Amino acid sequence: MSKKILNKNIDNSVKEMLSGYVYAYNRYYKKPIDENSIIYKGHRKDKVAIVIGGGSGHEPLFIGYCGAGLADAVACGNICASPNPKLIFDTAKEVDQGRGVLFIYGCYAGDNLNFDMAEYLCNSVRIETKNVRVQDDFSSAPKERKYDRRGIAGDVFVIKIAGAAADAGESLEEVHRITSKARDNVSTIGLATSPATLPGNDKPTFELEDDEMEYGMGLHGEPGIERTKLVDAETIVNRMYSEIKKEMDLKKGDEICVLINGLGSTPLFELNIVYYNLYRLMHKDGLKVHDADIGSYCTCMEMGGFSISVLRIDEELKKYYDMPCFSPYYAKGSYINQISDLDDSENFFEVKNENIENESIERSKSGILETLNVSDTKNMLLYIANKIISNKPYLTEVDSKIGDGDHGIGMALGMEEVKKVLHRLNGVDSVYKLFEEAGNAMLMSMGGASGVIFGSMYLAGAKDMPSKECLTAFDLADMEEKSLNSVVEIGHAGLGDKTMVDALHPVVIAMKNNADKGLLEMLLAAEEAAKTGVENTKKYVAKFGRAKSLGERAVGFQDAGATSVYLIIQGMREFVEGKLEV
Repeated sequence: MSKKILNKNIDNSVKEMLSGYVYAYNRYYKKPIDENSIIYKGHRKDKVAIVIGGGSGHEPLFIGYCGAGLADAVACGNICASPNPKLIFDTAKEVDQGRGVLFIYGCYAGDNLNFDMAEYLCNSVRIETKNVRVQDDFSSAPKERKYDRRGIAGDVFVIKIAGAAADAGESLEEVHRITSKARDNVSTIGLATSPATLPGNDKPTFELEDDEMEYGMGLHGEPGIERTKLVDAETIVNRMYSEIKKEMDLKKGDEICVLINGLGSTPLFELNIVYYNLYRLMHKDGLKVHDADIGSYCTCMEMGGFSISVLRIDEELKKYYDMPCFSPYYAKGSYINQISDLDDSENFFEVKNENIENESIERSKSGILETLNVSDTKNMLLYIANKIISNKPYLTEVDSKIGDGDHGIGMALGMEEVKKVLHRLNGVDSVYKLFEEAGNAMLMSMGGASGVIFGSMYLAGAKDMPSKECLTAFDLADMEEKSLNSVVEIGHAGLGDKTMVDALHPVVIAMKNNADKGLLEMLLAAEEAAKTGVENTKKYVAKFGRAKSLGERAVGFQDAGATSVYLIIQGMREFVEGKLEV
């Protein structure tokens, strides 16, 4: 287990990290008290706003690329999970100047879903938006599926050029075009030598023997091109340069910028040796290096290894690349309009600690419940929340097999928020209102793909429903059917894609077929269907999420999202039957 220097309540780690950053650099930044975002105080006026963001734990990405000539604001998700739509929306509103907002983020399922929803929210209040999804990790998908590729250290080049184009006064359309052009000319390949451990997890994100390394491994431990024995730096760089040269079709005379990026624990001593080997190869091939940077720009905790990013430039991209920029972690040229001597009192605040302790769960009567009134529904949702939270280690273990191990953390975080919201609700007279509030709590707090998907599982079936004081088996079946349709529409996954749909779809069928038998019999059938659905995911190749790059290697492992669906349905059954276990 990796040693971590954290405070006792790790749930506040992201807030505390961001607060520490703003405390140190308060002349440049402000941080909304209740938001995991930072705003650059000195951005130029009357220009396109640049908002970036993604999961925390990759510092200095993304906070290090907000500043003069860079991004105007950053929306930070939880550890290795995307920020939620409300956070992104609020951040965009903070910096919008009426000329539109460009969102830049790495291409991951959770980021795509949450930023898409944030754009919808922006457009609903007439804020014009565009987005650029960075897809530089060419080892994560072949060229014919390049839009599935992950975004890693190449983000730095893309953000740098976007910030310069915006500062130059270009229109939203032009900033989007220039930024997209930069994105399309960046490629990155990484190499891992040791794993990272996420705060709150007891196990690392992946396993490598002391004498092993993996070419092309993703930031979260996603499998790469090949796992081999550790070799010398020259051999490693030769292999990686060969791959990137082939991918980009680099030729003599091409002008490029290069980024040697440490993943968290690789020292500068070794990174400079990497560039020594790389430069000799590029020089031999007649490539013109316009600029190079060596350091840790996009990390994953204490992960060992490095990545090589190459940006091919022409005169247009060079113009924006060479414009000055400044942040405490990244600077180019000189920038005379830096901020100083500003009031920093707004940044001194305490991080709130609002944990709801488990309370005894009450039911309206002993024995089997035939229907669920408002009080029972609220207590059932609280019971399910406690059940998911208590299963956080199990969900983490399941997800670690083929994902990055953050599913348990995200689900527990969302359910903690559900508990807070439900405890604050008073005078509710509709069972649907409770599901809607619980769904919104998950949607707006969890981040990652799970936040949107599981928030919709609760929310979609209850939204816009008329007030109802009692929930029947038929009502619950109808809700879950609407939720399934929404989840499929949002996530585009179907049966056999190794997602939560593989459990939720059979649940809905079981509910519809057994609703006339009463609430308990229906939930018993649904629980069994969910259990079978989870078991079936072991047979499938993943089509979505981080596991999709595993291919056949994902076979034999169950999907974490489907497992959460099973636990939720099991929790409903336990509550209705009166057999509470947490």
